Amino acid sequence: METLEHIIAEHPFAKALDKRYLQLLVGCAANVRFEPGQFIFREGEEAKQFYLLRQGKVALELFAAPAGEITIMTLGEGEVLGWSWLAPPYQWKFDARATEPTRAIALDGQCLRAKCEADHDLGYELLKRFALAVEQRLDSTRLQLLNAYDTVKETSDLEKMLVAMKRKPNDTRL
Repeated sequence: METLEHIIAEHPFAKALDKRYLQLLVGCAANVRFEPGQFIFREGEEAKQFYLLRQGKVALELFAAPAGEITIMTLGEGEVLGWSWLAPPYQWKFDARATEPTRAIALDGQCLRAKCEADHDLGYELLKRFALAVEQRLDSTRLQLLNAYDTVKETSDLEKMLVAMKRKPNDTRL
């Protein structure tokens, strides 16, 4: 049977983490499972922990009227879910919902904040790792926005072409 220390050590977020910091993480960790459709957290709820995803997929969703729930990103094995536990007001900004059976390590945010206050080197090490995760998410979001802009631009060009075609009533070309 694998220990929590071994499981956390193998996760990309904790790769090459000093053993003493790894042991501090283990003290705040628990193995968790989520079934498809189960919400892990909801927008506006208190952000009490974060998750190292081991298996499965999680959709980050945002409610946008009138469209309803929109999946803005899907996370999977080897990724980190949640960083709202890091800074006040400690509230989730999105919903997170398992889309398939998901296994993760949950790390208690209050426990970790206390350990980071006691050991600023641990806090700095974790902050560097979260900064990398935030950077990767921003890059992914930027690519999504560029793709959405291209789609809008293509739609706009198509609409312009259709308007131009309507101006030529004798033109039977498509």
